[in-house]
Amino acid sequence: MPRSPLPPPPPPPHIRTWPDRTALLADRGRALEELRRRSLGVHRILLLWLLALAAIVGWSLLVLPLQQIEAKDPLGFILGPIFGLLGLASLAPSVIAVVFAARRDRRLRELIDAWLALDTHPPTDTRLRSPGLSLFWMLSSLLVGATGLWASFATAAQAEPGPSARADVVLGMGIGMILWVTGLIGMVKAVRHYRWALRALGPASPPGHR
Repeated sequence: MPRSPLPPPPPPPHIRTWPDRTALLADRGRALEELRRRSLGVHRILLLWLLALAAIVGWSLLVLPLQQIEAKDPLGFILGPIFGLLGLASLAPSVIAVVFAARRDRRLRELIDAWLALDTHPPTDTRLRSPGLSLFWMLSSLLVGATGLWASFATAAQAEPGPSARADVVLGMGIGMILWVTGLIGMVKAVRHYRWALRALGPASPPGHR
Protein backbone atom coordinates (compact mmCIF):
# COMPACT_ATOMS: atom_id res chain seq x y z
CA MET A 1 0.00 0.00 0.00
CA PRO A 2 1.55 3.36 -1.00
CA ARG A 3 2.19 5.85 1.78
CA SER A 4 -0.28 8.72 1.85
CA PRO A 5 1.36 12.07 1.03
CA LEU A 6 2.06 14.68 3.66
CA PRO A 7 -0.23 17.72 3.88
CA PRO A 8 1.09 20.41 1.52
CA PRO A 9 2.62 23.63 2.84
CA PRO A 10 0.36 26.68 2.99
CA PRO A 11 0.08 28.50 -0.35
CA PRO A 12 2.10 31.67 -0.93
CA PRO A 13 0.39 34.93 0.09
CA HIS A 14 -0.38 36.03 -3.47
CA ILE A 15 -2.46 32.93 -4.28
CA ARG A 16 -4.28 32.36 -0.98
CA THR A 17 -8.03 32.07 -1.49
CA TRP A 18 -9.47 31.67 2.02
CA PRO A 19 -12.69 33.70 2.18
CA ASP A 20 -12.20 34.60 5.85
CA ARG A 21 -10.13 33.83 8.93
CA THR A 22 -12.49 31.05 10.02
CA ALA A 23 -11.79 29.10 6.84
CA LEU A 24 -8.06 29.70 7.21
CA LEU A 25 -8.08 28.46 10.82
CA ALA A 26 -10.09 25.39 9.82
CA ASP A 27 -7.57 24.36 7.14
CA ARG A 28 -4.69 25.27 9.43
CA GLY A 29 -6.10 23.15 12.24
CA ARG A 30 -6.64 20.11 10.01
CA ALA A 31 -3.13 20.35 8.58
CA LEU A 32 -1.49 20.77 11.98
CA GLU A 33 -3.42 17.89 13.52
CA GLU A 34 -2.43 15.57 10.67
CA LEU A 35 1.20 16.67 10.87
CA ARG A 36 1.19 16.18 14.65
CA ARG A 37 -0.19 12.65 14.21
CA ARG A 38 2.38 11.84 11.54
CA SER A 39 5.22 13.16 13.70
CA LEU A 40 4.45 11.92 17.21
CA GLY A 41 1.70 9.32 16.83
CA VAL A 42 1.94 5.98 18.62
CA HIS A 43 2.23 4.26 15.25
CA ARG A 44 5.60 5.99 14.75
CA ILE A 45 7.18 4.46 17.84
CA LEU A 46 5.64 1.08 17.04
CA LEU A 47 7.24 1.30 13.61
CA LEU A 48 10.58 2.15 15.24
CA TRP A 49 10.32 -0.93 17.43
CA LEU A 50 9.38 -3.06 14.42
CA LEU A 51 12.48 -1.83 12.59
CA ALA A 52 14.56 -2.66 15.68
CA LEU A 53 13.10 -6.16 15.70
CA ALA A 54 13.98 -6.61 12.03
CA ALA A 55 17.52 -5.38 12.77
CA ILE A 56 17.83 -7.89 15.63
CA VAL A 57 16.71 -10.71 13.35
CA GLY A 58 19.20 -9.57 10.72
CA TRP A 59 22.05 -9.39 13.24
CA SER A 60 21.19 -12.86 14.57
CA LEU A 61 21.35 -14.28 11.06
CA LEU A 62 24.69 -12.58 10.44
CA VAL A 63 26.17 -14.07 13.62
CA LEU A 64 24.76 -17.55 13.01
CA PRO A 65 27.55 -18.61 10.59
CA LEU A 66 30.15 -17.61 13.20
CA GLN A 67 28.39 -19.78 15.78
CA GLN A 68 28.36 -22.72 13.38
CA ILE A 69 32.02 -22.30 12.51
CA GLU A 70 33.07 -22.13 16.16
CA ALA A 71 30.96 -25.23 16.82
CA LYS A 72 32.87 -26.91 13.94
CA ASP A 73 29.64 -27.57 12.10
CA PRO A 74 30.51 -28.34 8.45
CA LEU A 75 27.14 -26.98 7.35
CA GLY A 76 28.31 -23.56 8.48
CA PHE A 77 30.60 -23.27 5.46
CA ILE A 78 27.69 -24.12 3.16
CA LEU A 79 24.83 -22.24 4.80
CA GLY A 80 26.93 -19.37 6.13
CA PRO A 81 26.75 -17.23 2.97
CA ILE A 82 23.00 -17.81 2.76
CA PHE A 83 22.45 -16.74 6.36
CA GLY A 84 24.73 -13.76 5.78
CA LEU A 85 22.71 -12.57 2.80
CA LEU A 86 19.45 -13.05 4.71
CA GLY A 87 20.88 -11.11 7.63
CA LEU A 88 21.94 -8.22 5.43
CA ALA A 89 18.53 -8.29 3.72
CA SER A 90 16.89 -7.77 7.12
CA LEU A 91 19.42 -5.44 8.74
CA ALA A 92 20.23 -3.01 5.92
CA PRO A 93 16.62 -1.96 5.10
CA SER A 94 15.99 -1.27 8.79
CA VAL A 95 18.95 1.10 8.98
CA ILE A 96 17.93 2.82 5.73
CA ALA A 97 14.34 3.19 6.96
CA VAL A 98 15.51 4.89 10.17
CA VAL A 99 17.59 7.36 8.14
CA PHE A 100 14.62 8.18 5.90
CA ALA A 101 12.39 8.55 8.96
CA ALA A 102 14.80 11.14 10.40
CA ARG A 103 14.65 13.12 7.15
CA ARG A 104 10.87 12.86 7.13
CA ASP A 105 10.76 14.23 10.69
CA ARG A 106 12.68 17.31 9.56
CA ARG A 107 10.20 17.83 6.74
CA LEU A 108 7.27 17.44 9.14
CA ARG A 109 8.74 20.06 11.46
CA GLU A 110 9.22 22.47 8.55
CA LEU A 111 5.58 22.02 7.51
CA ILE A 112 4.33 22.51 11.07
CA ASP A 113 6.35 25.73 11.40
CA ALA A 114 5.01 26.98 8.05
CA TRP A 115 1.36 26.40 9.07
CA LEU A 116 1.96 27.89 12.51
CA ALA A 117 3.29 31.06 10.93
CA LEU A 118 -0.04 31.70 9.18
CA ASP A 119 -1.93 32.70 12.32
CA THR A 120 -2.41 31.86 15.97
CA HIS A 121 -5.21 29.81 17.50
CA PRO A 122 -4.46 28.74 21.10
CA PRO A 123 -6.82 25.70 21.25
CA THR A 124 -5.22 24.25 18.12
CA ASP A 125 -1.67 25.24 19.02
CA THR A 126 -1.91 23.80 22.53
CA ARG A 127 -2.67 20.33 21.15
CA LEU A 128 0.65 20.40 19.32
CA ARG A 129 2.48 20.14 22.65
CA SER A 130 1.20 16.54 23.06
CA PRO A 131 2.65 16.17 26.57
CA GLY A 132 1.19 12.68 26.98
CA LEU A 133 2.63 11.34 23.74
CA SER A 134 5.95 13.04 24.37
CA LEU A 135 6.16 11.47 27.84
CA PHE A 136 5.23 8.07 26.39
CA TRP A 137 8.04 8.38 23.85
CA MET A 138 10.51 9.34 26.58
CA LEU A 139 9.60 6.66 29.15
CA SER A 140 9.20 3.78 26.71
CA SER A 141 12.43 4.70 24.91
CA LEU A 142 14.23 4.98 28.24
CA LEU A 143 13.07 1.44 29.08
CA VAL A 144 14.19 0.07 25.70
CA GLY A 145 17.55 1.81 25.95
CA ALA A 146 18.14 0.60 29.52
CA THR A 147 17.27 -2.95 28.44
CA GLY A 148 19.83 -2.69 25.65
CA LEU A 149 22.57 -1.47 28.00
CA TRP A 150 21.76 -4.23 30.49
CA ALA A 151 21.87 -6.87 27.73
CA SER A 152 25.25 -5.63 26.49
CA PHE A 153 26.90 -5.51 29.92
CA ALA A 154 25.30 -8.77 31.07
CA THR A 155 26.52 -10.57 27.96
CA ALA A 156 30.06 -9.32 28.46
CA ALA A 157 30.05 -10.09 32.20
CA GLN A 158 28.66 -13.60 31.84
CA ALA A 159 30.87 -14.62 28.92
CA GLU A 160 32.97 -17.69 29.66
CA PRO A 161 36.57 -17.89 28.50
CA GLY A 162 37.19 -19.75 25.29
CA PRO A 163 36.65 -19.29 21.57
CA SER A 164 33.20 -20.90 21.63
CA ALA A 165 31.82 -17.97 23.62
CA ARG A 166 32.90 -15.27 21.17
CA ALA A 167 29.90 -15.69 18.90
CA ASP A 168 27.51 -15.49 21.84
CA VAL A 169 29.17 -12.29 23.05
CA VAL A 170 28.99 -10.77 19.57
CA LEU A 171 25.32 -11.74 19.33
CA GLY A 172 24.34 -10.45 22.76
CA MET A 173 26.25 -7.19 22.54
CA GLY A 174 24.95 -6.54 19.02
CA ILE A 175 21.35 -7.02 20.14
CA GLY A 176 21.98 -4.83 23.17
CA MET A 177 23.46 -2.12 20.96
CA ILE A 178 20.46 -2.20 18.62
CA LEU A 179 18.09 -1.79 21.58
CA TRP A 180 20.21 0.98 23.06
CA VAL A 181 20.30 2.92 19.78
CA THR A 182 16.54 2.42 19.36
CA GLY A 183 15.91 3.83 22.81
CA LEU A 184 18.30 6.71 22.16
CA ILE A 185 16.47 7.63 18.94
CA GLY A 186 13.15 7.74 20.80
CA MET A 187 14.55 9.81 23.67
CA VAL A 188 16.17 12.30 21.30
CA LYS A 189 12.87 12.67 19.45
CA ALA A 190 11.00 13.36 22.70
CA VAL A 191 13.58 15.94 23.83
CA ARG A 192 13.58 17.65 20.44
CA HIS A 193 9.80 17.86 20.49
CA TYR A 194 9.88 19.42 23.97
CA ARG A 195 12.50 21.97 22.92
CA TRP A 196 10.60 22.75 19.73
CA ALA A 197 7.38 23.29 21.70
CA LEU A 198 9.15 25.75 24.00
CA ARG A 199 10.65 27.61 21.06
CA ALA A 200 7.61 27.67 18.78
CA LEU A 201 4.73 27.75 21.27
CA GLY A 202 6.30 29.20 24.40
CA PRO A 203 5.99 27.85 27.96
CA ALA A 204 2.71 26.11 28.75
CA SER A 205 0.28 28.18 30.76
CA PRO A 206 -0.69 26.79 34.17
CA PRO A 207 -4.25 25.45 34.56
CA GLY A 208 -6.76 28.24 34.93
CA HIS A 209 -4.40 30.89 33.56
CA ARG A 210 -5.90 33.31 31.06
